[in-house]
Amino acid sequence: MRKPPPFDSQYEAAGGLAEKIAADGAYCVARIRAFDGDETRSADEIFLEQNDRFQAHIADHAALDALLAELVFLLDRMTAEVSADLDRFRGLTVREKMAGWTSRQRMWRMYTERVREAPVVERLLDLLAKSDALAGLIAGQRSSIIECHKAAERGLVDIVEQRRRLVDSIDIARLKMKELNAKALTTQGRIGVYGNRAHWEQMEADRRALKAEAERISAEEHEMRDDSQRRERFIGLFQAFVDSLNGRIAACNVLLRKLMIDVEERLIIYQAQVDTDRPGMKMRIKPELFPDIAPPIRLFEKGMLVAQDLERRKGRADLECAGRFPTYAEPPESSGTPLIDTARRSFRFSLPFLRS
Repeated sequence: MRKPPPFDSQYEAAGGLAEKIAADGAYCVARIRAFDGDETRSADEIFLEQNDRFQAHIADHAALDALLAELVFLLDRMTAEVSADLDRFRGLTVREKMAGWTSRQRMWRMYTERVREAPVVERLLDLLAKSDALAGLIAGQRSSIIECHKAAERGLVDIVEQRRRLVDSIDIARLKMKELNAKALTTQGRIGVYGNRAHWEQMEADRRALKAEAERISAEEHEMRDDSQRRERFIGLFQAFVDSLNGRIAACNVLLRKLMIDVEERLIIYQAQVDTDRPGMKMRIKPELFPDIAPPIRLFEKGMLVAQDLERRKGRADLECAGRFPTYAEPPESSGTPLIDTARRSFRFSLPFLRS
């Protein structure tokens, strides 16, 4: 399995792509709103240009979702590594035990030095800071996409409604043409049969007028049919854009749910380390310091995070993510024992440092 890129560079790439998507999204929405505004170019020329831009934007959507998903799972892998490190210095090593045969003081000194060389608390705080930044990016994307989706959908609904009215007008025009042609044919059949020459000349004039009106309506019907087909072509493009926005909202929801549950997991690990090694460190985690992950931190402050409940919810969140992002849901080969293993053992056994 390929080694994941560093979080910071990956996060920077996601932020840059998010800015590009925001600008391109504004272009797409503007094109939908100004659908009938450009009469200087052919419909084919406009469609080819907009199709390229819209399809590129949709592809960027997928690329950004992949980046965000990889970042979420990268933090999950980093959390598992921290947990594994914490497990390793929750007990004495063979070397430390051997030192204890001759000097218990030396044994505990070796243990203390080993723990200090692996600053788990600082790593957990760094994970929370990264989680906060990523949550802000995903939440910002979600808000931006929702606004873009609303504007694009309103414009699309207007275009669809205009096409529906065109289709109704086309049906009416065709009925009118059929009626006029029938009258003209009936009038033609009467010429030379009834009345005198003056009467025949009047009927011929009426017939020509009926045919002229039928031809005028036929020309209008042809224009309306071309306009309807043009709209149908663009409607397919705009609908794909709106659908992609809707899918991105769902993706952001899935990622945010997993990220927030993973934050709870990091807070539980942090609490276990603080309670046993460094009392008072709880003050370093407050909602105002991590505003984008404030909800789980408020639960943490109130002591309402429960490991057993978290295991169940994390399992469901991971399954949901696996369904939407199968590539990034695969567990890393080098991360060691997962932090929560719902299939094999309970949370307490997955986190041995929580045992009393």
